[in-house]
Amino acid sequence: MSIGRLPDEIVQLAPGTPLRDGLDRIVSGHTGALVVLGTNPALAAISTGGFPLDIRFNATRLRELAKMDGAIVLSTDLTRIVAAAVHLSPAADVPTSETGTRHRTAERVAKQVGLPVVTVSASMDTISLFAGAGRQIVPRPDQLLDRAGQALAAIQGTRQRLNDSLDRLTTLEVHDSVTLRDLAHVAQRFEMVNRLADEATTYISAMGGDGRLAALQLHDLVDDLTPLSSLLQRDYVTEGAEAMPFATLARLDDHELFDIVLVARSLGFGGDLHLDSPIHPRGFRQLAAIPRLPPGVRGQLVAHFGDLGALYGASTGELLAVEGVTPEIAHTVRDGLTHIAERALTN
Repeated sequence: MSIGRLPDEIVQLAPGTPLRDGLDRIVSGHTGALVVLGTNPALAAISTGGFPLDIRFNATRLRELAKMDGAIVLSTDLTRIVAAAVHLSPAADVPTSETGTRHRTAERVAKQVGLPVVTVSASMDTISLFAGAGRQIVPRPDQLLDRAGQALAAIQGTRQRLNDSLDRLTTLEVHDSVTLRDLAHVAQRFEMVNRLADEATTYISAMGGDGRLAALQLHDLVDDLTPLSSLLQRDYVTEGAEAMPFATLARLDDHELFDIVLVARSLGFGGDLHLDSPIHPRGFRQLAAIPRLPPGVRGQLVAHFGDLGALYGASTGELLAVEGVTPEIAHTVRDGLTHIAERALTN
């Protein structure tokens, strides 16, 4: 079930911000309002009447000015009230799906001048944001908390499936039996977690200070994804490329992301490979899982042996022939790979 990504402008209205405090006061007073978040020449061209203020913004001033008819205009950084009681006259041919006068004006202004416009409905006690294409009801704090909770639960479930896929990939790597299909499934899971995390971030940001605990949960769930993804991309990069293009998966829409063939092609593998074609890891990810192994030595080992299968088959003497490998490091590598293989076989 999609829970919908919030527009970035919602963050400006997060609970605890001066602007949200002022809007909440207007809601509590059962007064309507139309507030333009910023100024530009296009807005000036459709503005008449009212009076200039250019005073420091605070919630009380916003609440009092909302008692008058007309729009309130804020500076682009939201630190000053530029004008109040302004009459806005957007072009009548700008399309709008709204019926109320205030909301019709807000949608047309947002579309015509390219600035976010916020309305407060006196009858519905709701805050709405018009930013470009349409109207977004600004969620209450409890609604944001609920949406963030849904997103975090979805991330937790998808992250568990990603972990399972990575464990299975490790087992297949030990047996040197990884196929393009296996890698594509893992890449697909990475992208799904990334999308959910991006969505959760908008909810948490829109919660302001109330989102601190949710932010910690999100950080705990996804903090290690970037280094893991980097190691995986270095392991399976196609010949002649610097890195596997995981980033290209972000260009796929949600439907395309479930097309495993399209995912595989997006990773840079040519049409000559089918999903069951064998592919061979270089060994970066498994070497990174070995404690106390210097990062520089990992690169030397991969460069010397070429792939993970050769690393597993290397004797202590062959390991010692690699630049930077001491007897202690060779012992660490042999024990580390053996432990990984035993754990994979047990799983």
